[in-house]
Amino acid sequence: MSYAEMFRRADGCAFVPFVVAGDPDMETSIEIIRTLVDAGADALEVGFPFSDPIADGTSVQGGDLRALRAGMTTEKCFQLIERVREFTSIPIGLLVYYNLIYRMGVDEFYRRAAETGVTGILAADLPPEEASDALRAAEKYDIDQIFIVAPTTGSERLKRISEVSSGFHYLVSVMGVTGARSRVEDATIELIKRVKAEGSLPVMVGFGVSRPEHVRMLRDAGADGVIVGSAIIDVISGNLGDRELMLQRIHEMAGTLKAAGGSG
Repeated sequence: MSYAEMFRRADGCAFVPFVVAGDPDMETSIEIIRTLVDAGADALEVGFPFSDPIADGTSVQGGDLRALRAGMTTEKCFQLIERVREFTSIPIGLLVYYNLIYRMGVDEFYRRAAETGVTGILAADLPPEEASDALRAAEKYDIDQIFIVAPTTGSERLKRISEVSSGFHYLVSVMGVTGARSRVEDATIELIKRVKAEGSLPVMVGFGVSRPEHVRMLRDAGADGVIVGSAIIDVISGNLGDRELMLQRIHEMAGTLKAAGGSG
């Protein structure tokens, strides 16, 4: 399923959970993803664990460390995607750091991504001005290349991002790193409206989205989808000793967030 089809099918604002591949271990990670799919996820965002995740706060950093300690590698992450593809056809996006792509080789990384069923790739530290190799590989293997739109992104830069992006615009809702936050800033609402007016793609909002009221506010402002990561990862880290309780709480949270984005 493409992102375009996913947005057409979504009831209101699409719910897209983010998890770190292999957190806290391969088998539990797959069950967490299965739980999120069963709870109604419209698409998935999967982070490949990295030792220096400069865009991420403590929650995602903790997930990265648990996954790395469990022995996850880039190849094992792709193997996880292959197994997830056995039970869902919804879009799967990767959130990675460019070092992982560069080390494997750009063409090989994108080839492997396409082979395993990846829909889109966002390299958090790759600006469009330096993305020519990634863009060529994305086009070659029919993968959406996604870029971040920040509160500081001006109209000219947004135009440039729109020219090279596909899939959707990933809006960073706040200045700073990932992490659950208590409220949606007024500036985020204005950013959504501006990008919807000036940009060329659907808008998904990430960084800080953690509560049903956040989802409703973003939906009402015109967001096409929300990406929720740290709040879910906090449930994982808080229930490492009880897998069944962890999965139950993830299902409950995902269902509540999915319902909040509905068109009513």
